[in-house]
Amino acid sequence: MVEVTIWLAFFAGVVSFLSPCVFPLVPVYLAQLTGTQISGNEITADRKLILMRSLGFILGFTSIFIFLGASSTFIGQLFWGNRQLFEQIGGIIITVFGLQMMGVISIRMLLSEKRLQAKPRQSASFANSVLIGFLFATGWTPCIGLVLGAILILAGDANTMWSGMSMLFVYSMGLAIPFFLVALLWSRSLHKVRKLNKWLPTIQKGSGVVMVALGVLLFTGQFSTIAAYLARFNPFGI
Repeated sequence: MVEVTIWLAFFAGVVSFLSPCVFPLVPVYLAQLTGTQISGNEITADRKLILMRSLGFILGFTSIFIFLGASSTFIGQLFWGNRQLFEQIGGIIITVFGLQMMGVISIRMLLSEKRLQAKPRQSASFANSVLIGFLFATGWTPCIGLVLGAILILAGDANTMWSGMSMLFVYSMGLAIPFFLVALLWSRSLHKVRKLNKWLPTIQKGSGVVMVALGVLLFTGQFSTIAAYLARFNPFGI
């Protein structure tokens, strides 16, 4: 089961990055991290500065997510004697999250969000980038909160705290790697980023379908069975 949930965690991280709440705001985050402005479809900062500040940002949100993973696993282990009930409740919650992402239902509580309001400053530093990463992770937007919540539920079902932390680390990498690549390749040509925006609603709805399927599998107890079967074909042997 661990192998499958690790891949799900990475996929969830990529989905979080491609959500309408994150991807269109990448240029804004890069400007905030470097303390510069967006001008002529590019970030007016040295590429090395962009990369260093991006690493600080990634370090910040990864630290928070790993802590959340450890906390979820700890809570899950408290209810280990009622693991089946815990999985069924988690399956229902994940299904609701998926329906919300698909637009089938709309629960106002799940739409609450926090936004970074600070203005870009020329005195931006690596430490400030880490702090912005903290704020990004703790101020869940609706898109990230739904996907991350599903991964935290899976982390709560992990056998060990290390497994839960690893799952959230992999989730963070799924979010961090595409962010880093955009900062590396497209910070000088942001129009390429904007061209992809039209696909984001479709990606979000497709991800919602996957979450509904995952929720149903958890509720029916079939997820562990399928995960154990698929683990036999793991090419990396982990």
